[in-house]
Amino acid sequence: MAESGGSWRDSYKGMSSDNIKGLVLALSSSLFIGASFIVKKKGLKKAASTGTRAGVGGYSYLYEPLWWIGMTTMLLGEIANFAAYAFAPAILVTPLGAVSIIISAVLAHIILREKLHIFGILGCALCVVGSTTIVLHAPQEQEIDSVIEVWNLATEPAFMFYASLVIGAAVFLIIRFAPLYGQTNVMVYIGICSLVGSLSVMSVKALGIALKLTFSGTNQIHRGYFLLSNFVTKGIAFHLQALDTFNTAIVSPIYYVMFTSLTILASVIMFKDWDRQNGTQIVTEMCGFVTILSGTFLLHRTKDMVEGSSVILPLRISKHINEEEGIPLRRQESLRSP
Repeated sequence: MAESGGSWRDSYKGMSSDNIKGLVLALSSSLFIGASFIVKKKGLKKAASTGTRAGVGGYSYLYEPLWWIGMTTMLLGEIANFAAYAFAPAILVTPLGAVSIIISAVLAHIILREKLHIFGILGCALCVVGSTTIVLHAPQEQEIDSVIEVWNLATEPAFMFYASLVIGAAVFLIIRFAPLYGQTNVMVYIGICSLVGSLSVMSVKALGIALKLTFSGTNQIHRGYFLLSNFVTKGIAFHLQALDTFNTAIVSPIYYVMFTSLTILASVIMFKDWDRQNGTQIVTEMCGFVTILSGTFLLHRTKDMVEGSSVILPLRISKHINEEEGIPLRRQESLRSP
């Protein structure tokens, strides 16, 4: 027994200081972003009581301090998420975005009095279990002393091949599929923003590393080889088109699955995260990721269910329902009616 305990300790060396910093920043980001949805929703409700609702084209929420507090909180969350990539591998940071869904669901239940179905609670539990699994088995961050090293990693044949495939697929979807099927098939816009998003995260990580090295005394900012602004702008544009065309309950889980999967793949290819791990650790991480995906899917698929009802929203759901700032209003009354 003692020998087996010793071998376990030898195989698990614990988290590095950089991974711990990245974990704290990623969790802080999820806390800020999850809370921001609730604060903005409170601001929207307060603004709707005195003016025109945002869901019907009103802008009275722009005069509501609560809404701006929510926007500021979200901005802080995005900054923390940006910083997390400078310290920890994407395979640790990106899946933890699901924690913001848990925080938003729990706070909505407590503050907004929105009912959290029993399956929603199970979804939260699955996200927690999956996130914990990934955190405990995530690879250590690779030691990088110069942005030149990042550039060398980005120009290796394997990543150049991946980047070429991603850019080619995105351009093909934009030119051939978006004009014909963008308004009817949710996978088109989400596919584009997920493909571009995986490259934007690598760019964000490179810029974050440059900033980290600069703050530590080695100026790396002048070596900006990355098309960060272009990638991020394109990704956001098509994500917004998907949200504008399809319901959030459909867009959010599909986008999370595709974006997270492609980002992990890009990080594994570029930064060789799995080269520093054995097969058991890799399989465990994948199991944790699948667990998070299951929890996220369960949360979104059951969030409009009424307690005691078996009604679930269909996969193809119309966008033209009452929404405020991308957060669907409760549909309990319509579900109760015959």
